[in-house]
Amino acid sequence: MGPRALDSPLARDIAQAMIDGFDRHYRLFRTESARARHRFETCDWHAQQRAQRERIEFYDLRVRECQRRLEREFKAGAQPMEVWQQAKLHYIGLLVAHRQPELAETFFNSVTTKILHRSYFHNDFIFVRPAISTEYLETEEPQGQPTFRAFYPQLDDLARTVRAVLESFGLRCRFEDIGRDAARVAAAMRRELGDARPRPNFQIQVLASPFYRNKGAYLVGKLINGFREVPFALPLLHRTPGSLHVDAALFGEEDLLILFSFSRAYFMVDMEIPSAYVQFLRSLMPRKPRAEIYNALGLAKQGKNLFYRDLLWHLRHSSDQFRTAPGIKGMVMLVFDLPSFPYVFKIIKDRFAPPKETTREQVRAKYLLVKRHDRVGRMADTMEFSMLAFPRERFDDALIAEIAQHAPSQLEISDRDGDGQTEVIIAHAYIERRMIPLNLYLQEAIDAGAEAQLEHAVIEYGNAIKDLVAANIFPGDMLWKNFGVTRHGKVVFYDYDEIEYVTDCNFRAVPPPRNEDDELSGEVWYSVAKNDVFPETFGPFLLGHPRVRAAFMRHHADLLEPGFWQQAQARIRRGEVIDFFPYGVHRRFDAGGGVPGAGELADPAAAHAETPADQQDTSAPVTTVEPSE
Repeated sequence: MGPRALDSPLARDIAQAMIDGFDRHYRLFRTESARARHRFETCDWHAQQRAQRERIEFYDLRVRECQRRLEREFKAGAQPMEVWQQAKLHYIGLLVAHRQPELAETFFNSVTTKILHRSYFHNDFIFVRPAISTEYLETEEPQGQPTFRAFYPQLDDLARTVRAVLESFGLRCRFEDIGRDAARVAAAMRRELGDARPRPNFQIQVLASPFYRNKGAYLVGKLINGFREVPFALPLLHRTPGSLHVDAALFGEEDLLILFSFSRAYFMVDMEIPSAYVQFLRSLMPRKPRAEIYNALGLAKQGKNLFYRDLLWHLRHSSDQFRTAPGIKGMVMLVFDLPSFPYVFKIIKDRFAPPKETTREQVRAKYLLVKRHDRVGRMADTMEFSMLAFPRERFDDALIAEIAQHAPSQLEISDRDGDGQTEVIIAHAYIERRMIPLNLYLQEAIDAGAEAQLEHAVIEYGNAIKDLVAANIFPGDMLWKNFGVTRHGKVVFYDYDEIEYVTDCNFRAVPPPRNEDDELSGEVWYSVAKNDVFPETFGPFLLGHPRVRAAFMRHHADLLEPGFWQQAQARIRRGEVIDFFPYGVHRRFDAGGGVPGAGELADPAAAHAETPADQQDTSAPVTTVEPSE
């Protein structure tokens, strides 16, 4: 492309309009994220929940705004491809000194593909690889603060430095007893360091912005001593409105992976340089993909972009084939995976066999509901993709036949670019982390006589349902196959086509039989309305195996009683703000359990202890749920 191409005023104006659109988006995104601090300080929990939901919509709104502007002012859809190539080059020039260049590149892709539709498959028009490096990108003084702060303590006076760390965030709340909290954290840090003596580089590094989610603020950083780096997170909670305390000290990569899990709501963090936060977090969790870290920070489109790049890279460096995923086949979703890649791909079938009574639009609405809802560590996050293209040779023939049979509207096989390379194009799919289906995990425990594994599976299953109920989610289809087990041993729900709000259900007791004929009849003798639920009827579908039934009745018999569900409804309707913390009750300083080593699992049987009455937030009724991690 010659120098004259760059002189096009039209291309330059399109590029400027695109960067203006992105800057508006990130300004609004960052402003809403920064307001999380005030909502935390003032205990405005309902507003915090509302903001977390609404912020998810920001990106798509700004993309549509920018698309409409380009079409209105520049007739963008009618411009020749040369103009778009020039616009991309101008856009790159505008990103050289930009603070969020990787996000701006993704925004360019989003707008461009809206306007050019399938033409965007030509790589000249989008950013397939990053054009601008984010390495060593940092704020400039005095306008901005550094991404992280470093503190240099003495091991025998560590509490003083911890106190300085806590005070450095300048939260407009008093600590209930900051000296006590600093001493507790310092003691925990010394236990983590063990007998190691301080090295010349002994320091604490802490990210400059707290991570806000639900009713907690998390200070995230690492201890550095010699060649050892220990990730940590300190959850700050309100004892009473305006009175803070450090609730626990979490250490090690495993604890951080759980904190940033794909089954939890996105954090709100005030970041000028998001890539610098991601780089720091990768140093704490090197096994966590950058895509998932961006997702956890609320930058889902960037996470989705990076995921797709990782997928293409993996396809180039592997040779196995996509196949139908192991497990019982669903009635609504067709699920396939690539054995060497830790994700599953889910396609909505064109037709649903009885007794399923739903539509494609309703299923998509359920997935959107989950995206906007607090997933409380019990529902898997999903990425939604359109027009996914794969080489045909990577698909097992049986899988192609299955898709053609059950979801033909979602399948296209073509030589799209006319280069003789046949591609499989999936019109619409959801992608989520692969887990072990709970029914397979449970059957393995039964077959092996592994009583501890069976007990853990049943306890976690019941805890997952109770966490979902506390978050106003009724799973609908509660069969074991609709839940999965993560590598941390946590049970997560992933089948959303029948979920409802708990408050929309009518939980009833089964009426007694009117006579002997009713009692002997195999038919239901009582009326059932659309949203009626009879918890007593769950047992025959779930508890066929005697050992499973025995474990379930020991720990979760209340799930078979209407009273449990009705009480949960009443609490939600009273406006209780229920919080969920990604660590067990034994990790809390006030629980008297001390601070166990990194990665230690909470006792599942103690996972649902309520916060003592004298620790409740009086600004709104609250129940603190600490699910087993």
